[in-house]
Formats: sequence, structure tokens, C-alpha cells
Amino acid sequence: MPARLMRGLWQRWRRYKYRFVPWIALNLNHNPRTLRYVPEESKDKVISDEDVLGTLLKVFQALFINDFNKQSDILTMLPETVKSKYHDLLSVQHPRVKLLEYRHQQQSTFKPEEILYKTLGFSVARATSSLISAGKGVFVTRGSVPKGAVVSMYPGTVYQKYEPIFFQSIGNPFIFRCLDGVLIDGNDKGISKVVYRSCSGRDRLGPFKMSDSTWLTSEICNPLAVGQYVNNCSNAHFDVSFL
Repeated sequence: MPARLMRGLWQRWRRYKYRFVPWIALNLNHNPRTLRYVPEESKDKVISDEDVLGTLLKVFQALFINDFNKQSDILTMLPETVKSKYHDLLSVQHPRVKLLEYRHQQQSTFKPEEILYKTLGFSVARATSSLISAGKGVFVTRGSVPKGAVVSMYPGTVYQKYEPIFFQSIGNPFIFRCLDGVLIDGNDKGISKVVYRSCSGRDRLGPFKMSDSTWLTSEICNPLAVGQYVNNCSNAHFDVSFL
């Protein structure tokens, strides 16, 4: 029995240690799994930044129109650089009237996953895998995904290289380390959840929230905020490219 228990703990540690910040720091120089060498930044891209931003903007505009009554007020308080991205929605004559008429014709607000499907031709969702002990994953629930498409975002608290993340990394399989050393904690439970909610509350502008915290719940407003449940752990190859 003790041998079986130790074997189980060892296997769990082998899977988890790549997310444990102190272990990562001590093994950066001699473990190829924890650090990739990319000679030129451009060679590490599957699709261009312009295509990624274009896709995200298309989805966010569709979500904005679908929930216009709640979003219109906060948009007026954002910087001009942000508002300019929604220029087409604000510059036409009487945009509020036209959008409200559009909403009236719909009779009801679409769910975020339906907006994603209508905009990109597919929808994704977080769900429990049918494989035994596989946990949760991300599945295409509707439509088909073309090669090179943007399918998700990695939500979470962003930590710079000099910021402490020791306690948050304990038992946390959602610590994602970027090539430049920046860490993203995409855990939606425990201390990670508390930290993100605290930062979200700190950065809010009066009654207006400046960040999306719905990814911490089962009712996600941004249907792309499921990237932390996509697994790309492999020494031999990468089956997912994070941009």
C-alpha cells in the first residue's frame, strides 16, 4: 500500500512540477521542457498579429452589439484608442436607435457561444472529457474550425518576472510561462481566484468593471476565455500553439 501511494504521488509530481515556479526557476538551464529557444520572434508565429487582433475584434464587436444596453455606457469612458476600434458602431447616425431596433428584431439576447458560432462559424466550450481521469478540456461544440484559426484566449492574472507567485503556484496546474518570462495564472479556483477577483475589484471604475471575471464561473461572457484548459504538454512536439 505505501509503495502504491508513493508511486501515485510521484506520478502526480511529475505532471505538476512544470507548473511549480520554484522548480521551474531551478531547472531553467538544464531542462529542455521548461524553455524553448526561438531564434527569431517571427518564426514562432502560426498566424500574424493582425489576423489575431482582427478575429478578436470581430468577436468582441458582435458581443458588444448583442449586449449593447450594458456596454454602451462604459465604452464612452474608455480611452480614444479603444473607442476607435468600435468606430463603425459609434459614428453612424443615431447608432443607439439602430442597435436597439436590431435588438428588438432579435426579441432576445443570444448566448455568447451562439454569437461565436454566428461570427466565426464554430463554437467552443469547456467540458468534462469522456476519457477516464482526463479531467476537463475544450471541445468544439458546433461548426468546424479552419486551420490556423483563433480558438481561445488564456485568461488569468498576469505576473511580471519580478512579482512573487510562490503560494499561487502550489498545486496549481494552470501557471503558463510565456517566452519572455511573464507568468499567467489561469486557475479559476482557490487563492488564484481570490487574487484575480481582488485585482478586478481594484481596477474597476466606479460601478463599471474594467475586466471580465465571468471566466471564473460557469456562465462565461467571453466564449473564447477557455484557453487555460487546452493542454500542450509534450517534450516531443507541441499540439497547440499559444499566440
